[in-house]
Amino acid sequence: MGMPVRQSIRIGSYVLGNKLRRREKFPLLVELEPLFACNLACAGCGKIQHPADVLKKRMPIEQALAAMRECGAPMVSIAGGEPLMHPQIGELVDELVKMKRYVFLCTNALLIPKKLDRFKPSRYFTWVVHLDGLRERHDESVCKEGVFDEAVAAVRELRRRGFRVTTNTTIFDTDSPQDVIDILDYLNDDLRVDQMMISPGYAYEKAPDQEHFLPVKQTRELFRKAFADGNRQRWRLNHSPLFLDFLEGKTDFPCTAWAIPSYSLFGWQKPCYLMSDGYASTYKELIEETDWDSYGRGNDPRCANCMAHCGYEPTAVFATLGSLRESVRALRET
Repeated sequence: MGMPVRQSIRIGSYVLGNKLRRREKFPLLVELEPLFACNLACAGCGKIQHPADVLKKRMPIEQALAAMRECGAPMVSIAGGEPLMHPQIGELVDELVKMKRYVFLCTNALLIPKKLDRFKPSRYFTWVVHLDGLRERHDESVCKEGVFDEAVAAVRELRRRGFRVTTNTTIFDTDSPQDVIDILDYLNDDLRVDQMMISPGYAYEKAPDQEHFLPVKQTRELFRKAFADGNRQRWRLNHSPLFLDFLEGKTDFPCTAWAIPSYSLFGWQKPCYLMSDGYASTYKELIEETDWDSYGRGNDPRCANCMAHCGYEPTAVFATLGSLRESVRALRET
């Protein structure tokens, strides 16, 4: 299952409009990081490695909105750090919804009970709760006991209040195909979230744990086994069919990181949120002054094992919209 039909039509129209204007590079979604601070210290995350003075900073709301207006992306994923630590996060979401941007608020869920009353359901707004596995596996991943139970309780409350809820699960080399099956079965059948996202972990340089990220060959083997026996069709996965093909190794794509750019306290990050080769002050500068052909598997050794959503999902989306057969297939699986 991909994105909702209304959203699919909006994104399809947006892509077509840019193609008709012969705009070669344009953003589908912005990874917006209004802060780097977090209330957890996960082993696989490098965001909290910034100096203390940086961790204290919070992006002004108008700065974030100006970045979205400038680039024109129809979707935004608000991450961090933990975005619920931003004192104006409710206002930021409200303003983005007023702009009719599809907003995905990524969170570890620990602050949801305190902050929930600041939000209201909207077809433009989705909570994205990070769950890396069942209780023991998730708590190990976030380096703190009890987080899984708190996150699950928060998801149930969100569902009770009528919010749309998606989950995001990062897969590491310590996970077996059965581990993937177990967590997705739980999220799909027991917790009954609206949709689920999955991503193979990528060893970006600031992550404290550099030993448990998946190489490409192992990633493909793991997902082929996890997706077998009809699981892929049964689960409510929030990915295009071609991206899931990509994870299984049935097809391959070049990286199009420019389509999911990252905007943070430092500006537009080159070339993506997982690598930091400098920053641009505007999206136009990011597009025009980044040597995009020097990145991606086969071009930059740092990209050799990357199969991350930010680089390859947009390529799959463009390939889907460029093929009548794949477009029909995607609609069938929505």
